[in-house]
Amino acid sequence: MSVQEFEIIMKNRPHVVLLGAGASVAAIPNGDKNQRKTSVMAGFIEKLGMADIIQKANLKTKSNNLEDIYSELNSRKEYEDITLELERRIYDYFYSFEIPDEPTVYDFLILSLTRKDLIATFNWDPLLLQAYERVSKFTTNLPDLSFLHGNTYVGVCNEHKVGGLIHGRCSVCGKPFKPTKLLYPVKEKDYNNDPFIKDNWNRIRHYLKHAYMFTIFGYSAPKTDVSAIELLKEAWGTVEDRNLEEVEIIDIRPEKELRQTWDEFIHSHHYSIHPDFFSSTLGKMPRRSCEATFDRLMNAMWLDGNKGFKPDMNFNEIEVYIRRLLEDEKTNKKVLINPYLAK
Repeated sequence: MSVQEFEIIMKNRPHVVLLGAGASVAAIPNGDKNQRKTSVMAGFIEKLGMADIIQKANLKTKSNNLEDIYSELNSRKEYEDITLELERRIYDYFYSFEIPDEPTVYDFLILSLTRKDLIATFNWDPLLLQAYERVSKFTTNLPDLSFLHGNTYVGVCNEHKVGGLIHGRCSVCGKPFKPTKLLYPVKEKDYNNDPFIKDNWNRIRHYLKHAYMFTIFGYSAPKTDVSAIELLKEAWGTVEDRNLEEVEIIDIRPEKELRQTWDEFIHSHHYSIHPDFFSSTLGKMPRRSCEATFDRLMNAMWLDGNKGFKPDMNFNEIEVYIRRLLEDEKTNKKVLINPYLAK
């Protein structure tokens, strides 16, 4: 293989982004269109208005974390009615979120990637898909999506194995889509039982196996997701085999804690930690993250980190910004331009 062929292969490998609850919090820091704020799992029971019901259940756990509470409820048959009511309220709570009219981090994130890439999310809220709907008017060259725990904005026709937005219909039989099953936080999750969940996990495993870059955005890797981390690790492989790849973490937690959490994915010094999306490679080098990273690390080229997305951009400014990038993508060249090289 020639040096040029190697460069083409590396720059065309996927960039995989994994989203946790912190990503949705970052997407609507001031609340959604109706000023409703999304929440992490701690204290979530109070938000659902189920604190009194849970208190009367005489649970062994003293935690106020949804994952701990749901795990115990689900394991005890006498609390089946409470469990079903909790599931209903969780679904309704997340389904009700509406993305603000102005651009969010999710709009920028989707437009920072192309169809060779993947965004995989553990989140149940519809914000990512609502952003996807509206930015698709700019381009159809957008990343693939995976919903690892289901999603309230996704519907399926199980008979014909067709999925889409929840308000859509099956392209085969024409029947309205049914809601996808949400995978609730129990210690032992079954990722193979539900066909939709299984397909979405197969998708991320395929992309992650071939990825050049892996970004983890606002995902804390909770103890109830141990099996999920194992599946991701299996797809990623050993760090010894990932000596050229780059891991980026977008999170506000201390570096020592993050490094420890994701240690089995990181080869030596091949990682970076960013407090927000706009300071990451995706924010600074949108739509060319793999190209820019290869040029920086392998071609020893200087990059200009001030040419990327800006948090205060409106949709008109975003459209103008990505226009040149989209035109270059339409040429179907083996290697796209990297407009982020320093002059």
